[in-house]
Amino acid sequence: MEAVSKFLLVAVGGAFGAMTRYGMNLLFGGAFLPFPFATFLINVTGSFFIGFLLARFTDNETVKLLLVSGFLGAYTTFSTFEYEAFQLTQTKQLTMAFLYVAMSFALGLIGVASGIWLARRF
Repeated sequence: MEAVSKFLLVAVGGAFGAMTRYGMNLLFGGAFLPFPFATFLINVTGSFFIGFLLARFTDNETVKLLLVSGFLGAYTTFSTFEYEAFQLTQTKQLTMAFLYVAMSFALGLIGVASGIWLARRF
């Protein structure tokens, strides 16, 4: 596959990932305040799908470029997660910050493991 095609796959996947992320923020952005539920949900589902896709399509470069680098690269929000955790500490919501970081990390790992487990079953 030539370099231009690879960049286009990442770009197309990224466009859809960014739109999906925006949609998730519209749907869940105001829910469960002050907990950043939309970012949390995006990170957990993104972790699941990266585990699933990389386990299921190990040798498929197209899937990796389109869905992993492109779609999930734009969809997941780790930098936003870090910022929101920092903001919670700045507003002295230390318990909420701890819960947000711990739950995101733990459920993200469970998401990756679950995705890999499911991919290996099919």
